[in-house]
Amino acid sequence: MPVRAQGGPATAAAEPVLRHPVFVLNSLDADVSVIDPVSWTELRRIPTGKEPHHLYLTPDERSLIVANALSDSLTFLDPKTAEVQRTVRGIVDPYQLQFSPDMKWFVTAANRLNHVDIYRWDGQELTLAKRVATARTPSHLWIDSKSRTVYSSMQDSDELVAIDLQTQTIKWRTRTGPMPADVFVTPDDRTLFLGLTGGDGVEVFDISGAEPRLLKKIPTGKGAHAFRTAGDGRHVYVSNRVANTISKIDWQSQQVVASYPAPGGPDCMDVSADGRYILVTSRWARKLTVIDTQTRQVVRQVKVGKSPHGVWTLDHARR
Repeated sequence: MPVRAQGGPATAAAEPVLRHPVFVLNSLDADVSVIDPVSWTELRRIPTGKEPHHLYLTPDERSLIVANALSDSLTFLDPKTAEVQRTVRGIVDPYQLQFSPDMKWFVTAANRLNHVDIYRWDGQELTLAKRVATARTPSHLWIDSKSRTVYSSMQDSDELVAIDLQTQTIKWRTRTGPMPADVFVTPDDRTLFLGLTGGDGVEVFDISGAEPRLLKKIPTGKGAHAFRTAGDGRHVYVSNRVANTISKIDWQSQQVVASYPAPGGPDCMDVSADGRYILVTSRWARKLTVIDTQTRQVVRQVKVGKSPHGVWTLDHARR
């Protein structure tokens, strides 16, 4: 498997053409690596707060928000220049975060404290609307396209919860397989995919009715964890952290159609604007890994910090 390491010699292999920085969260270093996508070197580190695990680009793409779980804060970055815009404090245990598509709601999952916080957003300030007690260890979030429902996985009680954003109350909860993690919902808001980090695949739910209905389980690999759409309106990737692979799922047929090697404990992903390259954090190897989906090979690895988690670039495929 050809791998180009940081600072290594150039080869004839194609590489993604990106114009803006790539950001990688280093959860155990309390900072963000800013990577130059031309030289593929780490330009600098941005101090954040303790345990930054996830980041989210606002729907207007003006700010990249880093959630610092143990520091109870959010760091706003300029996704074009990598400059710090501001720090918002008093956001309790923001492990995972999501903006509603209409940008009226901002939701965080308090992984340590067993609740989901729903904030109103006026374009500048966050105001807590409701703290919703959930179950053990809320992990990943997804908000539907109509900005009506937030879905949250419960990592340690093996549940999936749906919360009504208007009333800030739980609509339903359902049992899942072991250690549910990331959530992906199809654009029509009818089908939900759930990665099972404690298992070896993805559960598929019909969420079109008043109650969820389990449709099937898709085998992908041990430690199925994080999702990222391919940008083509039909496929979604899932990282299999223990299997060291990434699976490509056709969400219409609900089947795996391709698999890619992803060494070092693959975690969060982003996809280049042309859809060809996957950028994935290799959690246990302290690297950012770039995978060519056409050749199904690793074409670049960049050394970053301890326990790299979230990754993002403005030059992304459609989500």
